Parts: sequence; C-alpha cells; structure tokens
Amino acid sequence: MTEDLLHEACDALYLPSLRRRGFLQAAGGLAVLCAVGPALGQADDPRRAEVGTWLRIDHDGSITVYSGKIECGQNIRTTLAQIVAEELAVDPTSLTLVLGDTDLVPWDAGTFGSQTTPRMMPILRDAAAAARAALLDLAAARWQVPATGLRLAAGQVREVGGPRQIGLGELVAGHQLLRRVGQAPATAPSDWRVAGQPQRKANGRDIVTGQQRYPSDIVRPGLLYGAVLRPPGWGAELTAVDLAPAQALPGVTAVRQGNFVGVAAPDSAAAAAALAALRPHWRPAAAAREAELWATLRPAPAATLQRNNVAAGLAQAAVTAASSYRVAYIAHVPLEPRAAVAEWSDGKLTVWTGTQRPFGVQQELQQAFGLTTAQVRVIQPDVGSGYGGKHTGEAALEAARLAQAAGRPVKVCWTREEEFQWAYARPAGVIDVLSGAAADGRLVAFEQHNHNSGPAGLKPPYAIEAQHTEFHRADSPLRQGSYRGLAGCANFFARESHLDELAHALRLDPLALRLRNTTDGRLRGVLEAAAERFGWAQTPPAGHGYGIACGYEKLSWVATCAEVTVRDGRIVVERLVTAFDCGAVINPDTVRNQIQGMHVQALGGALFEALHFADQQITNRWLSQYRVPRLRDIVPEEIVLLDRRDQPSVGAGETPLMAVAPAIANALFRATGQRLRDLPLRLPQ
Repeated sequence: MTEDLLHEACDALYLPSLRRRGFLQAAGGLAVLCAVGPALGQADDPRRAEVGTWLRIDHDGSITVYSGKIECGQNIRTTLAQIVAEELAVDPTSLTLVLGDTDLVPWDAGTFGSQTTPRMMPILRDAAAAARAALLDLAAARWQVPATGLRLAAGQVREVGGPRQIGLGELVAGHQLLRRVGQAPATAPSDWRVAGQPQRKANGRDIVTGQQRYPSDIVRPGLLYGAVLRPPGWGAELTAVDLAPAQALPGVTAVRQGNFVGVAAPDSAAAAAALAALRPHWRPAAAAREAELWATLRPAPAATLQRNNVAAGLAQAAVTAASSYRVAYIAHVPLEPRAAVAEWSDGKLTVWTGTQRPFGVQQELQQAFGLTTAQVRVIQPDVGSGYGGKHTGEAALEAARLAQAAGRPVKVCWTREEEFQWAYARPAGVIDVLSGAAADGRLVAFEQHNHNSGPAGLKPPYAIEAQHTEFHRADSPLRQGSYRGLAGCANFFARESHLDELAHALRLDPLALRLRNTTDGRLRGVLEAAAERFGWAQTPPAGHGYGIACGYEKLSWVATCAEVTVRDGRIVVERLVTAFDCGAVINPDTVRNQIQGMHVQALGGALFEALHFADQQITNRWLSQYRVPRLRDIVPEEIVLLDRRDQPSVGAGETPLMAVAPAIANALFRATGQRLRDLPLRLPQ
C-alpha cells in the first residue's frame, strides 16, 4: 500500500456519523454494543448492522473490548483499557481487549499514522459512555428510582446514599436494551480519574518474564516448519528448479508455484537442509547502482524552484538561502522479523501473523487463494514491533501456500538476513529548500520539494505568506514503504536544518528566528518549554553546540533541543530535551516511554543507519554490518509533556521522532562550523 493510500485509508476509517448510528443491545446475560459503522466485513457488508461489536459484558461481570487495532509495542492495550475503564468505573486491568482478530473485531484499515488514539479512543469512549448510561437506566427501572441517584463503581451499580448495589453481570442478564452510541456524554478530561494517570503496561509482567507469546511463538498440532527459496537478487526470474532432491528427504514437502518455491519439514534444521538441496536456475535482472541513486531520485536540478508566488517573496528578501538535503534508505529492524503460522481446516484458512493490517492481510490471502472473507481468518498476536514495516503479508502468504501443499499447519519465520534483503525500506530522498527572509528575521518566502521520500511533514508550521511545497514521485531502485513518521523525518530534517542556515546568515538566534515566525500558540508552547528545560539561553561549554528543531505533524506539536560535541572524530550527543503536545494525555508513562524509544530510534537514523546495495542485493544485511543504536548510545534525556486537557487526545508514537536529527545537525554546526546535509550525519574523514 502506498503512502497516499495509507493516508486515504486513515481518513476513511470511520465516518463522522458512526457514533450517531450505534446502539446498545443486551440479551441472554450479555450486554453487547453494536455499531452500524465498522463490522466484521468491509463497508458494504450487510452484517455491519448486526455485529459491529465494541463492548461485551458477560453474566459474570467480565468486560471484553474489541478493536481492529493491534498492539505492536505502543501500549494501546493499556491506554484503550483506561479510557473504557474511565467510563465504566472499573479497574482497567480487569478488562480483556481482543485486538486484530478478523473473525471477532470490527473492520479496521490498520494500525499506522498515529491514528489509534484520535480515531479509536473516541469510539470506545463513547461506546463505554453509552453502556454506562444504559446500565444506570436499567438499575433505575429495577429499583424504581431516578438514574441520577445511581453511580457505577468497582463493577457495580450503587445507590448514592443508599444500601442497594448490583453487579453489572447480574444487572444485564435476561434484558434487551437499545442505546445509541454518542447519546450519553463521556467524562470530560478535567474529571478523569483513571485516564490521564500512569498505568502499568497491561501485559508487562508477561513480557519481562518471557511468557508473552508473539507470532513466531505460535505452535499448532502437527506443525511443520517452512523455508522459502529466495532469488539471488531483486527481479531475478526463476527459469527452472529441481524439487526432487528436497522431496526425497524424510517428511519434506516441496512446492513450486510460479516464482514461489518453498519447503515444509518436521523442524527448522530439516527445512534448511531441504532448501539447500534444491537446484534452481535464475535469470538475473539488470543491476541498480547505488552510486546513481541521487540522480535517479531527482533527475532535475534544484534550479527548478521558485514556484507560484515564491519568486515575488524572494524579491523582497534581505537574505536568501538554497540548499539540498539527502536521506538514505534505512531498514525497520523490528525486534521480531516477519513470522506466520497457517492452517487449513474444512475449507477455511486461519493465519496467525505479525502485521499492522490484519484485514489487509486477510484480503491478500483471499485474492491469492480465491477465498471469501468468511473463509479467511487472520489472528493477530501482539507483534514484536513493526515501525511501519509490517503492512504487508508476505510471511502469511508463504505459510499458507506451504500449509496447503503439505496438508498440515506450517510456520514461516523470516531470518534477520531475509528481513533486511526482502522487506521494504524507508524511502531515500532528495529534498531541495529555498527561502528568503527580511532583515528582522521575518520569513518572506519558502519553498520545499521532496523527491521520493514522501509528503508527510512537508508543509512548514511557520507563518509565511509566499510558500510552496511539493512531493515528487520517483522510480526507486529498492522496494520501499511506510516507516515510523513516514517522510516527516526527512522533511523535518531538511526544513529545520535550512532554518538554522538562514538564522546563521541573518546572525539571529535559531530559537528567536522560529519564535519570530510562529503564530501557532501550541508550537510556541513546545518551543519555549523545550528551550527553558534545556537551558537554551546559557552559553554552551567549549567545543559543544546547542541545536533546536520543531514542527507539527500527526495532529501534535514537538520541539527538541540537542547538545552535541565531537570526540575522537565521532559525533557525540550529550543530551536531548523534547517538549511534546499531543492534547490530553491518557497515560503519561506511555507517552514518556514512546518518546524515549523514539529518541533511541532517531539516533540510529541520524548517526548510523543506511542500507547499501549492489548487484540487486543489500550488502549490509546483517546486524554485524548494519549499525543500530546500542545501550552505549543512549544519552541523557528529559521529556516535557504539555498535558492539554482542553484539547482532544491524539497519537504520540511518531512525531517526536522527527525533530531529533535536525536538532543534532544544528547543534553539530554550532559546535564545529560544519553543516552536514545528508542523513546519516557523517563527519568528513
């Protein structure tokens, strides 16, 4: 799925009328919240009016919440439970969340784009609020008292100032209710007691004790282990293969379907041996040259700038600047490479896999095998991280093909080498920026062109009358796709580095230049908060430099300050301070943890990470060669959360990643006088 399609999918996830069209139904000892919006099928599925289940209260009082979103380390199990528990006045740890099971949860486009909090949280909040109102009305009718004299607490409805109380399970048994979602007001953030507070990770104990089960841990009765024959490079065509040597091995099934060749065996070692026994012949594709990458991505020179009214703005400028910036391809490097278990039974295919788009993978499987929606079930165990890299279902398709051929369940787990070589990368890009400013620092013209890496974060957050931004598609020699923050990391790096170059030319403080052109109060808020906590006004120690970068993306605002020096010829980040505004904070511990993780991940993209290729292969496809941040790279950091209870809650898992690299580059310039315009940042040797 392309980035544009992903954005469209995000926009189409839920119609504005969704919360007006739902209803609450209780029957047979169950309270079920149904919605006419998302349901088990796609938008035209007639079952949407019947099975759009968000919330279930069983006769024993247990509460189950259903969502098409998935857990991949961002901790939505905890935060979504908190927002439901807030409305139902229960302990969030008592809730069970069912996520990403296509047979059980409402259809969802996927978990990406920081959309879980702004999209899913209001739906579950309003669902729980409707359930609360219905429960109070039911108890009021039972006791013949006004509902205003009742409240929910600890899984019961209680009479305020009176002795009566009843458990939720007992209350709903045998009753039929209808209640429209959105009819009952949700709790205002200013009155939150459960939401807005730190809450331990829902399954944190299982994670730290090794009890957590990820897709690669799934075992089914009679399980076989699969391995797939990979081409010698991208685009190579399989002309012939002899399966007989592999098929002669005990317990081995070997299959060819077009360019797909794989084996299934009793264990992973036997699968590897069977794969090695195959005798393939390939016709290689023409090789792409890494040395030609930048010319491939931007064949036109930067002189094509000055679109629309930018030329007129530049004519008024006292100072102008023009620069080009480049960002390398980088890998997602998830903790858990792609994995899937597939099982066929009675004409139905069930797949356990790690993906950010369970319904997307379901559709891929349907198309590959000519099945209906009802014949394919994708079950999503919590994923061992994704970072935008698990939107597609390759491992699921491979496991399903092998399971169909073998007649038994098959597990396919990609190796780390396969993950580097065959997964898609974060796009490389060339970004051209042209700007002009008046002598007092007022920006009068700004133009930015992104070639290949994407449009996210492209529009500047500053007040500039004459501006133009544009994204240009290119033919990428590497397979590429979504990455945490999308192109925001590239576009923030180019824009915020360029703003510092302009500030230097104007002899203005970089913070002052940004504040001079900021009319957005929330952007000003994060800038001032980060600068104050960092101590921006102080003079850096000798040989050290301070840098700052900021921006708006994914409905949130961020500013990061960095202190940098150079020791023994290498860039050393001494500390980072990030101020972040994502509206009302549901769980401050989760947001802080997210930002800490993004600081580490951003260090990789800023200082180390770059994929290299030759002869249609990634040449650094092992962790011994592909440098990711390690424990020794972790730097002192401070995080300032601007908890805006007057604003809607939005996602916190991407935007803070974007300001780190430009803050480091800007600090490096102040420390050394060297302006580096390529990521990763590399000092001249």
